[in-house]
Amino acid sequence: VQLQASGGGLVQAGGSLRLSCAASGLKFSSYAMGWFRQAPGKEREFVAAISEPGGVTGYANSVKGRFSISRDNAKNTVDLQMNSLKPEDAAVYYCAADRKFSGYSYDASDYEYWGQGTQVTVSS
Repeated sequence: VQLQASGGGLVQAGGSLRLSCAASGLKFSSYAMGWFRQAPGKEREFVAAISEPGGVTGYANSVKGRFSISRDNAKNTVDLQMNSLKPEDAAVYYCAADRKFSGYSYDASDYEYWGQGTQVTVSS
C-alpha cells in the first residue's frame, strides 16, 4: 500500500493550497481517508476526514469553514483544499487510510496506512 501526498509549499497568510493524496495497493472505496498534520514540537493532530460510503466529512474546529476534503474513488485520490491559511496552519500534512465499514475516525491510531507527508509553510 502506498499513499503519496503532494501539493505542499510556501504560501502567504490568507492564501490557498490544495493537497492531494494518491493511493495504490488497496481497495480505496473501502477506506475512510483522513488528513493529519504535525508542527515542530507538537503532536500529530486531526485535520479532516471523509468516510466511505457516503462521503461524510469531518473537520477539526480550527479548520472548519476554511478547509474542504473531497475524494475521487475513480482516481483513488483524496484532496484537501485549504483556504484562508494562517501561520498556525504550517505543518507537515499527512494523508492516512482507515479500513472502516462506515464513518471515520479522529484518532490517528485508527489509521492503518500513512503517506510520507508534505510540508506546508505559511508566511505572515
